[in-house]
Amino acid sequence: MRQRQQPVRSFFCAVMLATLCWGGCALNPMSHDAARPIPGGALYEFPLFNDQVTGIALSATGRLFVNFPRWGKDPLYSVAEVLPDGTTRPFPDEGWNRWGRDEATHPEAHFVCVQSVFIDRNDRLWILDAASPGFSGVVPHGAKLLKVNIDSATVEQVIPFGPEIALSHSYLNDVRIDTGRNIAYLTDSGTGALVVVDLATGTSRRLLADHPSTKAEPDYVPKIDGRELRDSTGQVPQINADGIALDPAGEYLYYHALTARTLYRIKTVYLRDPKLSPTELAKHVERLTETGAADGMVMDGSGNLFVTSLEDHAVKEYRPGKPLATIVQDSLIHWPDSLAISPDGYLYITDSQINLSPRFNFGKDLRIRPYRYFKSWLLPLETEQGTLRSLP
Repeated sequence: MRQRQQPVRSFFCAVMLATLCWGGCALNPMSHDAARPIPGGALYEFPLFNDQVTGIALSATGRLFVNFPRWGKDPLYSVAEVLPDGTTRPFPDEGWNRWGRDEATHPEAHFVCVQSVFIDRNDRLWILDAASPGFSGVVPHGAKLLKVNIDSATVEQVIPFGPEIALSHSYLNDVRIDTGRNIAYLTDSGTGALVVVDLATGTSRRLLADHPSTKAEPDYVPKIDGRELRDSTGQVPQINADGIALDPAGEYLYYHALTARTLYRIKTVYLRDPKLSPTELAKHVERLTETGAADGMVMDGSGNLFVTSLEDHAVKEYRPGKPLATIVQDSLIHWPDSLAISPDGYLYITDSQINLSPRFNFGKDLRIRPYRYFKSWLLPLETEQGTLRSLP
């Protein structure tokens, strides 16, 4: 069994903190380009952001995109590209990232509350706008999915979600794209459902909205650093279908409610069949394993699934028939949120520090600025049959 060395924190953190500029940018540590990767070795830390970061995506050439939801305050940008020198720029432009009194009258043309970003196999950036600032409810005409050409920084497609898809208390959370079939798959962590979008026609369907696989498990109480995750009223947050992943062939969709133990999957052929009734569709849901509370997921090109583990400050790997393997673990990663794999084989992890927010600390904000992302090099797994892992 492969073993990971203890992750090492970059000593450049001190330099980062000293050089952070309060306009929303900073310099990357020198190790961003200069470090020679050690398989299973150093966990590199990039404390770059003044705003709470959730989503992360990397292009085929290594361009890095992140997003900042509008939760407690207005972020400087909703979506940004992180440039090689560590500075950020709004993406695709200033207009989409502008939000104020004037822009509020046109939520369809501006980012309201972006939750996730994703790069597809054609190197297009997809931006999912949940349009629910502070989880206060979906702003009418604000929920949408954008397709962006990253070379020209132009929006090629906007798919709006009406109230029949983005319900008033929905929170569209994550997205995966099947470029071959021209289909998008989304999770709704607010009400609990999967959303399937025909990208050719722009039509969407809500599925498994009444199935336990998309719901938080009411009897489950996550514990982080020995503390139960409860708000100031003592309630455990009921966060539904959240993380999502699509296998390389586009045949299986994997998904997981956040405050739940269980990982599920379903064949996409059934999700794409509009003739199946909810009862018939439910018969095809497969229960895979218990992982504990999980937020983000990503799958590599060989079908190995990586899942964040909130209670262990870790990322774990799931392979059918094998026990979960810890890939990265460090208490510095307070809330491992979203995952991405770079072309050169690094696993990227954002830390949204949700457990340190005032909601879960009796009104005290314990979040540590600057917010950060991490990366660690993925060691190819060698077996008697050969290499099991390849890049996407």
